[in-house]
Amino acid sequence: MNIHEYQAKAILRKFGVPVPDGHICYNGASAREWAKRLGEGPWVVKAQIHAGGRGKGGGVKLARSADEVRDIAREMLGMTLRTHQTGPEGKLVTRVLVENGCNIGRELYVSLLVDRATSKVTVMASTEGGMDIEEVAAATPEKIFREAVDPVVGLSSFQCRNLAFSLGLTGKQAARAGSLLQGLYNTFIACDCSLLEINPLVVTREGELLALDAKFGFDDNAMFRHLQIADMRDFDEEDPSEVEASQHDLSYVSLSGNIGCLVNGAGLAMATMDIIKFSGGEPANFLDVGGGATIERVTEAFKIILSDKNVKGILVNIFGGIMKCDVIATGVIEAARQVSLQVPLVVRLEGTNVDKGKELLASSGLNIIAADGMADAAHKIVQAVAALCEVKQ
Repeated sequence: MNIHEYQAKAILRKFGVPVPDGHICYNGASAREWAKRLGEGPWVVKAQIHAGGRGKGGGVKLARSADEVRDIAREMLGMTLRTHQTGPEGKLVTRVLVENGCNIGRELYVSLLVDRATSKVTVMASTEGGMDIEEVAAATPEKIFREAVDPVVGLSSFQCRNLAFSLGLTGKQAARAGSLLQGLYNTFIACDCSLLEINPLVVTREGELLALDAKFGFDDNAMFRHLQIADMRDFDEEDPSEVEASQHDLSYVSLSGNIGCLVNGAGLAMATMDIIKFSGGEPANFLDVGGGATIERVTEAFKIILSDKNVKGILVNIFGGIMKCDVIATGVIEAARQVSLQVPLVVRLEGTNVDKGKELLASSGLNIIAADGMADAAHKIVQAVAALCEVKQ
């Protein structure tokens, strides 16, 4: 789950991390009044969308008068902001953050993430703030500094000092950096984060440190412990099909292809997408119905796949363990009847109750193509979709 910048900064304030004063606004008049309340300018007006690169796309602007704040807010609100992360379709701006400007002396980078290689939370820092960290890692990896945190001990003072000195901070600035890093680590652990990124972390000309921008990623499996954070979810920023899938405990991600996938198990789902591409097709989605899916959940999964108008065929690939093949077969039959299936459907079943599942599919009276093995299933759905597209042309 992701949240907006203004929400991220509100969380950071609770843990003592210094951030600029600001307020969220939904119209130009409100933006003007809040600018006045925040004190003397200049101010920064920031479009709030779930994507990076807003500045390059015109979503971050400096204003030197309250009237200019109002005008910029009016210009941004309702615009479709396009960045390298949104893609060409962009995202609609429905709110802006108005906050105090600052005298930037240096821009740094700090992030915390779960390092799978060490199974520890790792703090990353770089002197190259304001840039994409991927570019820094590729071009100048020596400018990225890391500290892996022992989960029993926590982030230690000497690790904070190492990072501060690596960033060229000394004296009072190093002490402030240590306090800030401890605040970030405490936030990360307390909120069950998967990612916490501050880019840039600025050193002002007055010597203060400020988290000028913040990005959070949360472990969805821990959201039951954080209802206030869960309430920050902005459904308008998410794919409607993905939102609908989450209501039925389905793992679904939209892709750009035309072959819908319904699979049980994340590993098998990824392997299914790979073999579709290897066979010359393009997957339209990642969809894992889970190991204990019910007939109702399978039916909903089918409906979500078919809500994508780009889908020209569906591949159901099930290895039945906890999830029995006859349950999947019943769900497929029920869904196909409810939605009046008009595209080719290939089903590959293997595992628990496989013979019963195949018997149900064969006696359903539906036009279902049976497959033996993943390669056979992928080949058949790619061929069926190609034939359908040729007929329509």
